[in-house]
Amino acid sequence: MNQEQWTAVDRYIGETVVPSDAALDAAIEASAKAELPAIAVTPNQGKLLQIFARLVHARRVLEIGTLGGYSTIWLARALPEDGRVISLELNPKHAEVARSSIERAGLSKKVEIRIGRALDTLPKLAAEAQKKDPFDLIFIDADKASIPEYFTWSLKLSRPGSLIIVDNVVRKGAIVDAGSSDEDVQGVRRLNDMLATEKRVTATTIQTVGSKGYDGFTLALVNSLT
Repeated sequence: MNQEQWTAVDRYIGETVVPSDAALDAAIEASAKAELPAIAVTPNQGKLLQIFARLVHARRVLEIGTLGGYSTIWLARALPEDGRVISLELNPKHAEVARSSIERAGLSKKVEIRIGRALDTLPKLAAEAQKKDPFDLIFIDADKASIPEYFTWSLKLSRPGSLIIVDNVVRKGAIVDAGSSDEDVQGVRRLNDMLATEKRVTATTIQTVGSKGYDGFTLALVNSLT
């Protein structure tokens, strides 16, 4: 097995189980044209996010890391008419590209993008949570060095039954290296140390291979808030 074969399998799945979609294809094209990093989830991963959102009957979704809005579209499409995705993005250029793609997909009424450092925005969301419902699904796909902090805030914004998904947590297997100097690797390792003792969630990590290489994601189901 190699990268070429993994990519071919992803392409095959995209041509069969996850067929092309004009709005999603346009979102990828817009991101490429704007020279955004080619790090969005793959089509099969996007559809998996959508399935997870539907499984938890999500009405409110929080996304940490918008990029070009590709995963945002997948998530927003899973929601009922009164559903809402709040997506946090540091880079104004990324947010602009995402907003255009989301509008093209006809989902502007369901999506709000907040620009700024997520660790500055999350406390504001927590303050708002006193007046609004918690989030049913949270997708963390931003800088990995800050994952433990994102996860801590995610718990504060959740309810029993909420699902927290963290992307890119295997790092091509580098997470087994305790002495790694990579801040992203150490961020994931700190998350895993937290999960080892965190009684409020039931969690697991799944390794994946595909067109984006060797990586994985963590799923954490919130059991309680105390």
